[in-house]
Amino acid sequence: MKLAFFGGSFDPPHLGHEAIINEALSELNIDLLVVMPTWLSPFKKSFYAPASLRLFWVKNAWENKRVHVSDFEVKAKRAVPSLESVRHIKSIYNPSKIYLIIGHDNLKSLHKWHAYETLCKEVEFVVASRSGNEALGLKNLKINASISSSKLRSRMDPSSLPKSVRNQVFEYYHTRIEMKKRIERIVSILDEKKAENIQVFDMENKDYFVSHVIIATTLGERHGEALLDDLKDQLKPLGEEFLHIDPASEWVVVDLGDMLIHLMTPEYRSRYNLEEFLSDFEKARM
Repeated sequence: MKLAFFGGSFDPPHLGHEAIINEALSELNIDLLVVMPTWLSPFKKSFYAPASLRLFWVKNAWENKRVHVSDFEVKAKRAVPSLESVRHIKSIYNPSKIYLIIGHDNLKSLHKWHAYETLCKEVEFVVASRSGNEALGLKNLKINASISSSKLRSRMDPSSLPKSVRNQVFEYYHTRIEMKKRIERIVSILDEKKAENIQVFDMENKDYFVSHVIIATTLGERHGEALLDDLKDQLKPLGEEFLHIDPASEWVVVDLGDMLIHLMTPEYRSRYNLEEFLSDFEKARM
């Protein structure tokens, strides 16, 4: 049995990935293609969409008789080196050959991969390359699609997404993009008005009652009141709804529905250590 292994964050899954899958099935002499979304790339500190959701999208977009979408790395809930995933695949299928599909942009850092020399002995690398940009000395898959996941996240284009999950993926990232803009706007206002130690906590998919929490330290009680006035003056005309405000001078809490803003004096922030609670909450539910 011959198979190919295609891993990645798929954050989001897009037509560039689909082109690689189709080309691999067409051009590589394989019986099976194993597609494996990561929990977290060994070279990244965070993900945008949660692993369970990315796995769901990839399964719905591409799994069929010749494509198996594996949940091995997602279930591990950690960054998994490619060698470990390759050996997991070998333990299941006992293939006579494994092609490991990588992007052309991986070539420069390939030597930094965990146990690279050992990995080279266990797989044959296949590079997904655009025409005219092939990797010398390696097998290439010629891909016409040129889509950057990071650029797609910042400016979501539905036409770049797989049809079967297009609406779901677009809705998720579009909402996240708008949330990011709102957060950046709030942080900018607080920073401009001299708030200190501004922190943002992403609580989405963490079973918390809001998706984001912003904490900032005020210079004193009157400063907290002034910051609240600035937020209302600048955000209300943009359609931001202030559902509830607890205007206590030492600790102002603003409820925007899907977001909470805490404006705390240095004494209160030190006493209640809210950021430690939120950090622990995040980690416990990753």
